[in-house]
Amino acid sequence: MAEHSLTRFFFKLITGYEAISIGTKYFPTTPLETEYVDMLNYTQTVLMELEKANITTESIFTNLVRDVGKENIPEIHSFYELTPAENAVEEYALVSNIIMGSDRYLYIELSKPSYIIKEFTDIILKEKGEIVEESANEIVSKLPSKNDAIRVAIKLIGIGLDNKIGVRSAVGMTGAAAIERSIKFNQEVGDVSGIAFTKLGGEYALVIDTPFKLGHSKSVDYSYYLFIDIINSTKFISENGRSKLVELMTGIKAFMEEECEGTIEGYRKGGDDLIAQFPSKDLAIRAGLDSAWYILSNGAKVKIGIGKTRREAGERANIAEQIKVQGVEPLSLVVFDLANGLYAYNIPSDFVRTIINLFFNHKSKLISLFVVVFILCYFLFLFNLGFLGFFVVLIAMIYAVAT
Repeated sequence: MAEHSLTRFFFKLITGYEAISIGTKYFPTTPLETEYVDMLNYTQTVLMELEKANITTESIFTNLVRDVGKENIPEIHSFYELTPAENAVEEYALVSNIIMGSDRYLYIELSKPSYIIKEFTDIILKEKGEIVEESANEIVSKLPSKNDAIRVAIKLIGIGLDNKIGVRSAVGMTGAAAIERSIKFNQEVGDVSGIAFTKLGGEYALVIDTPFKLGHSKSVDYSYYLFIDIINSTKFISENGRSKLVELMTGIKAFMEEECEGTIEGYRKGGDDLIAQFPSKDLAIRAGLDSAWYILSNGAKVKIGIGKTRREAGERANIAEQIKVQGVEPLSLVVFDLANGLYAYNIPSDFVRTIINLFFNHKSKLISLFVVVFILCYFLFLFNLGFLGFFVVLIAMIYAVAT
C-alpha cells in the first residue's frame, strides 16, 4: 500500500500535504516488527511531508555535527560520500528505526595487534556498550545508538593515532553490516583511520589521519520530549464522561512509563494533556504512534508533537492542530523532525480509512460505478432530467461505502 499513487493523490487533495506513504512496505522478521507493520497497514497510517527535507552531503554533515556534538569532532578531518542519499525520505527506513530501536553495532579494526585493544574494550563498556566479539586487533560491539557509536569510535581513533596505530571503524544495524561497511570504506577511501556510517539512506565516512585532542569531549543528550493533547476534549467529555478521559490518559501514562522508558512531566489527573521525556527520538515516535492509535480507537482525536525541548514539542503539537481536511476537520497527527524537514504520522478516521480502502482494494468496482453513473447522468440530461443526476451520484456513493 505504501506506494499506491492514486490514494496518495486523493490524500493530498483533501489535506494539501504530500503523503509519502500509506501503511508501510517494511518487511517484518520478528513478532514485534509484525505487530507494528500490521498496525500501520490496518490503520492505514499516513506519513505526511509538512516541510520537505533538503538532503545533501552538506546537510548530512551538518546533522552529524549536531547529533554527535561539535566538541566531539576533530577540527582536522575529511568527509567522504561513499553512496549518496536520495533527496527523499524513505518510510521503511523510518519504520525500521522506530521498530528496531536506536542501538547499533560498532566494528573496530586496528592496523596491527596491540595492547590498546583492552583499553578500547574498557572504554566501550564505560559508554554502556556491549562487547560481542574481540580478538587481538578487532572488536565487534553494540552501542546504545548510532551517534554514540560514532562518538566512541572517534575517541578510539584518537587513542590509536597517539600510539601510531591506525583504527578503521564502521557502524551498522548488525555486526555483519558494520564489517561489510568497513571493507567498503577501505576499498573506496584507502587504508586510513576513520569511521563509516549511514545517514538517511546514504553511506559516508569521516576520515581522521592526524593526532588530535578533544579537550571538551563529552556525551551528548539524545533525549526527546513528547507533548500530547486531546483535540476538543470538552466534546469528548460531554459524550463519554470525564471518567473516560481519565481512563484514557491514565492508560497512556502507564504505557509510556512501562513500555517506552518515558518520564512523565506535567500531568494532572483529569487533564487532557501531558509531557513526557524519552531517551531517544525513536522511542518518542513509537510512544506517539501507539498513543494515537489507542486514543483514536477510543473515539477521540489527538495532536502530538515531538522535539528536543519541551517548547519545541509543544509548538509541533500546535502545528498539528492547524492541519485539517478541507480546512475544517482536524487530523490526529504525530509531528516530528527528520533531517532538516518536518514530517508527521496521521492516523485516519474510520470514514477516511473507508475511502482509502475503496481506492486501494476496489479500484475496478469504482471504475465500473463511475461508468454506470456517467451513462445514467447522460441519459437523464438528454431527457431534461439532469437535476436528478445529484441523486444518482448520492446513491452511488452510499452504495460504494456500504459495500
